[in-house]
Amino acid sequence: MVSAPLTVDDPEDRKILTLARATRARTRAPEGASVRDQDGRTYAAATVALPSFSVTALQLAVAMAVSSGATGLEAAALSTDGEGVSDVDLAAVRDLAGPGVPVLVADAQGTPHTRVAS
Repeated sequence: MVSAPLTVDDPEDRKILTLARATRARTRAPEGASVRDQDGRTYAAATVALPSFSVTALQLAVAMAVSSGATGLEAAALSTDGEGVSDVDLAAVRDLAGPGVPVLVADAQGTPHTRVAS
């Protein structure tokens, strides 16, 4: 059961929520994610599920940030039908950002309902 919508006042947080939702919609993937690095750059990704390779949207967004030279994250967002963030996805965020980074979770329409810390 998804809780009531979460209020997100920060325009930069709304931006990464929009990027996560749009990436998911464009690719028709089960999940879309985006992250914002400490320089304000954003990276968006969708779940990849191939016969020989699979990665979650949030793991891929973190990997894209790392491959672009990011050394930390300010925030992350996930668009999913699930209610929360998996332990594997939180670990990926923590690997780059450390503990305490906000991860916003939204439904397929982009309505945020949960905020967790990495």
